Amino acid sequence: MKKQTRLNRISEEKRATTLLVKKLGKKVHLDDKARFAVSFDGSKLSFIPLAVIRPRSEQDIEVVLDLANKRSIPVTVRGGGSSLTGSASPVRGGWVLDLSRWRKIEMDEEQGLMKVQAGARIIDIQKRAEEAGWYYPPDPSSKEHSTIGGNIACNAGGMHGGKYGVTRDYILALQGLLPTGERVSWGGHYKKFACGYNLRDLWIGSEGTLGVVTGAILKLIPKPQTKWTVLTVYLNEEKALLAVRELLNERIQPSILEFLDNSSVRCAERATGVSFFPKQRGKPLLLVEIDGSRGQVKMDKVRVLDWVKKFSLAYQEARTEAEAEKLWQVRRKCSGAMFEMGDSKLNEDVVIPLRKQVDFYRFIEKLQVQSGLSTPTFGHAADGNFHVNIMYSRENASEVRRAKRAVFQLMKKVVALGGTITGEHGIGLAKTPFLHLARNKAEIKAMKVIKTALDPKGILNPGKIFDRFEVWKHKPVKVRLPWDHH
Repeated sequence: MKKQTRLNRISEEKRATTLLVKKLGKKVHLDDKARFAVSFDGSKLSFIPLAVIRPRSEQDIEVVLDLANKRSIPVTVRGGGSSLTGSASPVRGGWVLDLSRWRKIEMDEEQGLMKVQAGARIIDIQKRAEEAGWYYPPDPSSKEHSTIGGNIACNAGGMHGGKYGVTRDYILALQGLLPTGERVSWGGHYKKFACGYNLRDLWIGSEGTLGVVTGAILKLIPKPQTKWTVLTVYLNEEKALLAVRELLNERIQPSILEFLDNSSVRCAERATGVSFFPKQRGKPLLLVEIDGSRGQVKMDKVRVLDWVKKFSLAYQEARTEAEAEKLWQVRRKCSGAMFEMGDSKLNEDVVIPLRKQVDFYRFIEKLQVQSGLSTPTFGHAADGNFHVNIMYSRENASEVRRAKRAVFQLMKKVVALGGTITGEHGIGLAKTPFLHLARNKAEIKAMKVIKTALDPKGILNPGKIFDRFEVWKHKPVKVRLPWDHH
């Protein structure tokens, strides 16, 4: 009976896809190459959809959603596909709505506002803003490829989060469609509103499960006049994290404050063949950047150097942009170089309160010993968003079991310390086993009620957030993505 039901379902989906082609013509792509290309995101977990739709207007999207609701066809919206959790992978098949070509950007230089389509890349948004003397701070590492629609879906952050916040802090308005196909706008080309429920913020971070974002109005801030970078080295991770606390307690707010543990540093040193501190090779680092007006940076630089000399073993400051770029190589190279420790990793972007960061890293050290697996850890120390990378070999059954056990221990400890299981990647597929650790039954029930209210047929990005999925049981496809570091 189940097999017959499944066959009937497949037949119905094929008929619906044939009807979709009749309605939208060449905007619908059925070839194997096109379907495979959108079957996975940065997680590389592949699920082949029935069709890829590249709409040219919101009316096209209305057609897709109307038919999908009538025939109960899953629809997954996609931008650049750089999500690391499987949130852009069409796990239930169906149709993929590809908005990556919706790249229009309109600048309001007078007010410091920007109207963008969902497929506008973050790198293009930042360049356009800076040309006009404005600044868009959210800075995910995949910014050359990730789109604003995807950043909104996951409430992306980046290295500037400690000082400037995340994507949500720069969204004034959203334009798009409800899962039912009805067009909506949450907010407008203005900086304040108090007109009914704030459904704009409900969409941000909902991972494409509550609506289709087609465009947004962004709030910009004045471009900082200058910046200064310094790289510092410490005896051990505990001293580095205590130094972070001391700096922030001085009420100095770095634009970037990156932490790299000894494993991450050793990976970067091997990848680049460079050690910035030969006498302290492999020791943990903090990479600090301050920005602002020339006068403010000048004053903050003096205070930061006093802090550096008091707490670090040694330091290197950048006197030019070229020197700053050299210092940044240690941060950019560490992630990709980790694959020498295993062919797979569970990349967890946990958030830890400032006062608990030392306790957190003591746990990481114990976890590494207990699991027998390398767990290089780096991240955004100013806002406590750490990337813990549990490295393992996928074909080694023992390592897979230990990696699974380690990631559960990690998530439980994070919550026990008053933190949370994700700061910028979202839940997607990868974090679904841990949602119940971070949210209680009443909170999850409320989320599901909202999902049902806005998406009664459950067609939009189904299988994400709430349905348990264990990534360690699924083999990723072997592809090289544009943003891969290795």
